[in-house]
Amino acid sequence: MANTHNETGIAGKYYVPHSSHWPIVGSIALFLTMFGAAQWLNDNEVGHWIFFAGLACVLIMFFGWFRDVINESVGGIYNAGVDRSFRMGMMWFIFSEVMFFAAFFGALYYARTIAQPWLSGQGVKFANSILHPDFTGSWPSNGPAKVGGDANGNFEVIPAFSLPAINTLILLTSGVTITIAHHALKAGKRGVLKVFLALTFLLGFLFVFLQAHEYGEAYGDLHLKLSTGIYGSTFFMLTGFHGLHVTLGAIMLTVIWLRTLKGHFKPDSHFGFEAVAWYWHFVDVVWLGLFIFVYWL
Repeated sequence: MANTHNETGIAGKYYVPHSSHWPIVGSIALFLTMFGAAQWLNDNEVGHWIFFAGLACVLIMFFGWFRDVINESVGGIYNAGVDRSFRMGMMWFIFSEVMFFAAFFGALYYARTIAQPWLSGQGVKFANSILHPDFTGSWPSNGPAKVGGDANGNFEVIPAFSLPAINTLILLTSGVTITIAHHALKAGKRGVLKVFLALTFLLGFLFVFLQAHEYGEAYGDLHLKLSTGIYGSTFFMLTGFHGLHVTLGAIMLTVIWLRTLKGHFKPDSHFGFEAVAWYWHFVDVVWLGLFIFVYWL
């Protein structure tokens, strides 16, 4: 423990974490993961072993570090000042995720509304007349060279009102179930909390399963791949990273559910639950943008 002052200037106790080995474990794990990936890409036969060893160390670090934090929280060590710092940390983390997806949406906007019309001869004719005089493409496009696609460079897109619409309904429903679970937690209704929290992570994993099925259809039947020009790269970049976020969010929800079964979280003290709920609502909002700008328009 260490003495500090709070917002009113009155001296108080603020928990200062003890010395921990987890930061150095995390640093070594990330180094091994990235070094192994680089060696693997350069056809070094031991690269994939180093990569998977690094991933194993990352998982060990996550389990160990979060176990310590959970034990400290359940042990009543944290106070209102620590709670505020956790909230600020989560807010900045979600903001960084917003900027992450903003960059990808920006790439989609640039390719669709600036680069592709410019190469088609709209506006200044120089690029079209010199580089690609026969290109009059429209979105979706895999570029003047028709990169990827079938033998003729053609591909099809996934209709918005098929699996994507179903996945939209699934994520919106999960946003409702997590909200019901949150209100149940604050009202002390543990049974309702457990049921609706379980529904939330099950809906999340169902979303991931259906997206994997969608990817299989895109690769196998529609000739839409990551290598299918600018449309394929932006499509899989945006939807793939979002799918990764849904997967991580569903795993976090599962952990929170298991903690709920053990009796963790109180009506007036449950930031671990709130943090995951914030993240899940962020994932929902991003998907709405994806559905509108990637699938529909």
